[in-house]
Amino acid sequence: MAFQDTQTPPGMGAPEINPPSFNTVVTDTSLSEALLTLRKRKWVLIWALVLGLIYGVFRAETQPRIFQAFGRIQVRSGSSNEYRLSAVQGFATDTTTKMLTEIEILKSDSLMLTVARDMDLANNATFLEKKGPVPHVSLDDPSVRQSTVHRLQSYLQISLVPKTDIISISYKSPDAKLSADIVNKVISSYIQRSYETRFASTQRVSEWMEGQLDDLKQKVENSQERMMDLQRQLGILGFDPNHNQISTSLEDLSKAAGNAKLARIIAEARYRVLSGMDPNSIEGSIETTPGTAPAELNTLRGQEATAKANYAQLEATLGPNHPQSKAVKAQIDELSKEINAEQNRLLLQAKENFVVASANEKQTTAALDAQKADAYKLRDDLVEYTLRQREFESERTLYDGLLQRLRTASVQAGLESLEIDVVDQALPPAEPVLKPQSTIILTALVFALVGGIIVAFIMESLDTGLRSIAEIENVTELPSLAIIPRGRRSSAEQAGNLTTAQRNIGVLTQPKSQFAEAFRSLRTSLLLSTAGRPPKYILLTSATPSEGKTTTATNLATILAQRDTRVLLIDGDLRRPNIHHRFGLNGKTGLTTVLTGVTKLEDAVQHVHEIPNLDILPSGPVPPFPTEMLSSVEMEELLKRCGEMYTHVVVDSPPILSVTDGVILARLMDAVVLVVRHGKSSKHAVRRSRDLLMRAGSPITGIVLNAVDLNSPEYYGYYGYSGYSYSSVDSESWESQATAGTGSRKGGRD
Repeated sequence: MAFQDTQTPPGMGAPEINPPSFNTVVTDTSLSEALLTLRKRKWVLIWALVLGLIYGVFRAETQPRIFQAFGRIQVRSGSSNEYRLSAVQGFATDTTTKMLTEIEILKSDSLMLTVARDMDLANNATFLEKKGPVPHVSLDDPSVRQSTVHRLQSYLQISLVPKTDIISISYKSPDAKLSADIVNKVISSYIQRSYETRFASTQRVSEWMEGQLDDLKQKVENSQERMMDLQRQLGILGFDPNHNQISTSLEDLSKAAGNAKLARIIAEARYRVLSGMDPNSIEGSIETTPGTAPAELNTLRGQEATAKANYAQLEATLGPNHPQSKAVKAQIDELSKEINAEQNRLLLQAKENFVVASANEKQTTAALDAQKADAYKLRDDLVEYTLRQREFESERTLYDGLLQRLRTASVQAGLESLEIDVVDQALPPAEPVLKPQSTIILTALVFALVGGIIVAFIMESLDTGLRSIAEIENVTELPSLAIIPRGRRSSAEQAGNLTTAQRNIGVLTQPKSQFAEAFRSLRTSLLLSTAGRPPKYILLTSATPSEGKTTTATNLATILAQRDTRVLLIDGDLRRPNIHHRFGLNGKTGLTTVLTGVTKLEDAVQHVHEIPNLDILPSGPVPPFPTEMLSSVEMEELLKRCGEMYTHVVVDSPPILSVTDGVILARLMDAVVLVVRHGKSSKHAVRRSRDLLMRAGSPITGIVLNAVDLNSPEYYGYYGYSGYSYSSVDSESWESQATAGTGSRKGGRD
């Protein structure tokens, strides 16, 4: 029975359902992934090892016969301190550092050039490893000199024997005698250079010291003359700067200035107190003269008090106009005048004392300042004198020391030179030095293996093909729906007994294979991809041609039809139609004839006898404008009508990057599946096609990785069925059911 559904595609008014966002997590490079890469590129490693083995065997068999001569010398740091005029600290530093310095001297260009000149190595055919006579050249030529010295340094080996003062010198060459001669010549040249350089260095120091002594002697004499002139100017011959007249006078004046300042302060205070207080209380508050009492003023005040008492008595008894009263009154007035005069005299006396004390302080301070100036000047002169004296003593000490060193330099030159003893003279070796063949071969294999690994990883990084699910999900940021293994072709005998549909549709002939199970997994992923209901309109497309989208569409439609559903497979590739060939159908009528109104949908739909629930709508004749036909209103109405008649409508479309037909059809679908061929699809192409579909608002459900080699390292054991296979209880093939279903369907249609 037909399953009716009124669902419409998104392009015809139904709300568009966007798939939920899929977040991919980039897996970190691990050891297992590296091993997978090496397994994929195993032939690169095999070829690298083979080439390394061939090269190693060749090098081991053709290695040159090299003779290596050895010589050893002992280097000591000169005579011991008991023979020196003074202990020298020149070699008290690290002995290892000194020995390393001597090794670098042995390797120096100047020493190598001396050896090359003495032995005429630039014209030695054996040294140059050339056969026959060589043209005569000169070491004065920079290129010849550089090449000869570099060659000599390359084959010369100098090393320090651990924990000793012995240096080992060796040289490799094809001639045994030449190797020994070069080593002995290096030793003799080094010994000669050691003595010459030490002696020349000492001679240069002696000459420099002689020149410096002359200048230093003149400086000593000039310094001595300046010091003596300064002594005469200061007159300080036998002068003690710590005890002198100026310092004594300065000390006395400092004390006098202090006393004068104190006397001035006391006089000023007495004057200001007297001038500001009540005249009647002067005699009782302060001494007018230090150490004395104001007796005169006190006497006058006593007489005045007595007269006032008498006057008061007479005035009371005799009256104020009595002659005695007037006489006493006149006496009182006279006493008052005398008291005022005495008070003024006392105040004037205090002022005069203050003025005298101030003058004394000023004079004492002035004398002290003058004495300080003299003392400061004397101090500056003494500082200059001290500096002159120290300068003279320093220059004289330096002069005496240099003079002593100059007298001992000639003897010290011989004592300071290195002592070099030849421990072993180099002798011509009896046998050549050959590396073990196993070592050469193993070394070549190791380098070849490392090079092969590097090349393998470089090839892996440059490979833009998509091979793993994690890589595809990382590039597209879309979920993977299924992994379709590479299908197996039927044998010639089997193909002769099969129909066209059975030969081209793998799930029909191999229903229990890994190939069929992969499409069942894809069916499950699609049916569960949208929330609430399974998708009705399913589009299968790819980025580029030949990625297997048609194969995926036909097998998916077959798997969907195995359920109790009706499925319609539409060939939407109007440029290169292929579905009708897969099923052995007639392609003269189809989608194009329905859209143009030439035929009806019921007449254009063709049936597959092997699959009862599957109908096919071929593309029909190739139209001149396929894009306009697919984007027409008739196409939308046709899809709507098909959705009412069928449970699922599977559409095969052209590649996304080739034409825009796939993008147009994708906007009318419920689910869009992007088919990616294993190892063929490019990362950039897949990412570009994904972007085009997303910009058009297509409901991209996910990706399908097609034509996977399950024997490849990435998918080894992905569909492993060992230990879990189909039981014989369920061995009835689906073909018998299909045959029975076909018969019943024919009867129903008829």
